[in-house]
Amino acid sequence: MIHALVGGVIIGIAVSVMLYFNGRVTGIAGIIGSALRPEKTQFAWRLAFLGGLVVGGMVIKLFYPVALESTLQISTLSSIGAGFLVGFGTLLGNGCTSGHGVCGISRMSIRSIISTVTFITFGILTVFIMKKIGQ
Repeated sequence: MIHALVGGVIIGIAVSVMLYFNGRVTGIAGIIGSALRPEKTQFAWRLAFLGGLVVGGMVIKLFYPVALESTLQISTLSSIGAGFLVGFGTLLGNGCTSGHGVCGISRMSIRSIISTVTFITFGILTVFIMKKIGQ
């Protein structure tokens, strides 16, 4: 419980710092998408941000590996299919859960509230269906 609270506070501080100092919403999909078609003035911070995500994961794996353990047993093909569906949903929804759920809702964006409710609803529905078909 305390880990979730500390993590939430860190995420809140991080997105606030990004908005205050960079004037940007911390939506991972938008940052990755823009890094793939870089503008000369925006590329460095996007690359640093994405590098920080990777390095942060590596640090967690090194010092607290149990945090990344999973008992989920899913085939590689299902993982790839799920990744494509998430990517398609991100394009369709004009952003990802980090952008809409954390940053958009905090700004009281109606579009982000609707998007986040949609993401959560379809996530619940997907888990329900997958449990019913035995995946």
